[in-house]
Amino acid sequence: MNNNVAHTAVALLNWNGKKWLEKFLPVLVDKTPDAKIYMIDNRSSDGSVEWVRKHFPEVKIIGLVKNYGFAGGYNRGLNQIDEDIVVLLNTDVEVTDNWLSALVETLDSNKKIVAVQPKIKDYNRKEFFEYAGAAGGFIDNLGYPYCDGRLAWQTERDEGQYDREKEIHWASGACMAVKKDVFLQSGGFDEYFFAHQEEVDWAWRMRRQGYKLVYTPRATVFHVGGGNLSYGNPFKTYLNFRNNLIMLLKNLPPGKLFPVIFSRLILDGLTGAVYLLKFKPAHTWAIAKAHFAFYRVFKKYYRERKPRFLKNYFKGKFVMLKAIWKQGI
Repeated sequence: MNNNVAHTAVALLNWNGKKWLEKFLPVLVDKTPDAKIYMIDNRSSDGSVEWVRKHFPEVKIIGLVKNYGFAGGYNRGLNQIDEDIVVLLNTDVEVTDNWLSALVETLDSNKKIVAVQPKIKDYNRKEFFEYAGAAGGFIDNLGYPYCDGRLAWQTERDEGQYDREKEIHWASGACMAVKKDVFLQSGGFDEYFFAHQEEVDWAWRMRRQGYKLVYTPRATVFHVGGGNLSYGNPFKTYLNFRNNLIMLLKNLPPGKLFPVIFSRLILDGLTGAVYLLKFKPAHTWAIAKAHFAFYRVFKKYYRERKPRFLKNYFKGKFVMLKAIWKQGI
């Protein structure tokens, strides 16, 4: 057994993903001999649980009573996993040789590293990066998540330009290794998000606490993308726009909070207009609904952030005064 992965689990989150399990679970089991594999099931109705029990009895199934989404599913599932390191892995991902050992070695290399993402490439165009994660995630000044290896909706061909390990702002939920205890102690993903950008929000919270997230090119996986919710689905548009605004409200420093959110509301409106001009009114309405949902929870999230930022403010003042006092002495 590889000692690097003996304390590691791979956690698949499943909701009616039988077709993906039939395609990719045999590959995962074959290329992951030393780690325990779990399937967290969000109350599937397509026979996927029965199929896994029949064909891969070594995979431990954690059955949930309803569909809690990506966020709630993993929060509940990781509470039932004993291993120290857990790899969150989409069911529509194909792993490659030695994929797991590279992730675990990187995660174990520094106690401040809390999550590691591999190189994520497109299953259908294997020379290209895949949209959901590519070569590591970042956040721009207006709070838009982006990745090395993708520009807007276009992805780059992998020509070795991102073959350097680096610190990133966020790791993709399609495939990322996390330190379980830190994940659970942090409260895990925000379950109101349900799905989409919950990993970006969690990563931002982790970085605020002094942790690091890392991308390593030594591991590669291939992701289909949009396995349970296609990229063209208006519900995906709704979740992305709503969750991104909430994430900004939770994490932006006080001086940037209102200027950035005001700018984003305007830009979101312009995006909605573009969708309308492209005869996609369902997406325009999805953005409008996302804004209404954001307004409904604004007070709740704003109240939650105030004590934290006041505490950090006075802590910063104390550190500064202490330094001045020492210099004076």
